[in-house]
Amino acid sequence: MWYVSTRGMAPRIDFEEALFSGYAPDGGLYMPEELPQLGRETLHEWSTLSYPSLVKELCSLFIGPELIPRDDLNDLIDRAFSRFRHREVVHLSRLRNGLNVLELWHGVTYAFKDLSLCCTAQFLQYFLEKRKRHITVVVGTSGDTGSAAIESVQGAKNVDIIVLLPKGHCTKIQELQMTTVLRENVHVFGVEGNSDELDEPIKTVFADMAFVKKHNLMSLNSINWSRVLVQIAHHFFAYFRCAPSLDMHPLPPVEVVVPTGAAGNLAAGCIAQKMGLPIHLVVAVNSNDIIHRTVQWGDFSLSKAVKPTLASAMDIQVPYNMERIFWLLSSSDSQVIRALMEQFERTKSVSLPKELHSKPSPLLSGSCLCSQVPGGCAGCQADRG
Repeated sequence: MWYVSTRGMAPRIDFEEALFSGYAPDGGLYMPEELPQLGRETLHEWSTLSYPSLVKELCSLFIGPELIPRDDLNDLIDRAFSRFRHREVVHLSRLRNGLNVLELWHGVTYAFKDLSLCCTAQFLQYFLEKRKRHITVVVGTSGDTGSAAIESVQGAKNVDIIVLLPKGHCTKIQELQMTTVLRENVHVFGVEGNSDELDEPIKTVFADMAFVKKHNLMSLNSINWSRVLVQIAHHFFAYFRCAPSLDMHPLPPVEVVVPTGAAGNLAAGCIAQKMGLPIHLVVAVNSNDIIHRTVQWGDFSLSKAVKPTLASAMDIQVPYNMERIFWLLSSSDSQVIRALMEQFERTKSVSLPKELHSKPSPLLSGSCLCSQVPGGCAGCQADRG
């Protein structure tokens, strides 16, 4: 399996290189060159698997056995989930009228990012020990990424982690989770600005390939492909637990509502769709509603400012994983994506071309969660009108 940049100007790389990379040298994000297509027989075989077993099957499709042999891969994933509080790791709670909730919060920090980060950390340790390397992880956080990333690597001898914590923009419990870890390899800095503003200097650092190589830097934000890879399992697990029957023709669709900030889990869902999973994704955002506006009207543009809400981890205006979604929707047209994203970086505002904007509608529908903000948001008010 090879990985390519969404902007098409970087050499293709294998999983190990993608794992240790932040942004690609051309500013893009890494994606599989080709997505495996899963038929009905495979979906039937997977439908009875536990969540950890699903993660193993999915990861084996994207990580070649020449990099991590299957037995080693299974051991790494078992180790990653060993500290989760629920015996199933992920549990589906059934409510009324066909509504279900997928419980992704049984990890150590109570954030859904524990699931992907604990696996990613195990993959890192595997290669670092094999290559006798040391790395420094750089993470900007809006709350849950920082604490989950720290938890995944704290105490590791071959990893140092630097977390940039935006002062006043995280919940108290998340701030405490980050600032009370007394490990020599954990370094947390309080910084001015919000999480979007933190992304700019981080992206600048990773664009300097000589600096990155000299200091062995990498990122554990969801620009990292491994994070997105593990999250694909959420959607398969949810589908198999919710679908009434896999004997129907065609397979019955399941609607999956995805609360999102940087759109990593949303990108994972789009990849699952492209692999053949019949899910319909609904985007749930707060008043920082760039994804809602993108899906509804093709308006991929920044608002004047980030609006603080109760869901601080979703207070994001630059959902960088939308680049991966645009790449999927454009049929991997790197030239289109490069022009689109370079314009957005210059002007902070892009109107999606019709051929691109017409494609999300059958797959995605935007919705805003605005009760936390007096008066709601402009996007939802326009919808009501």
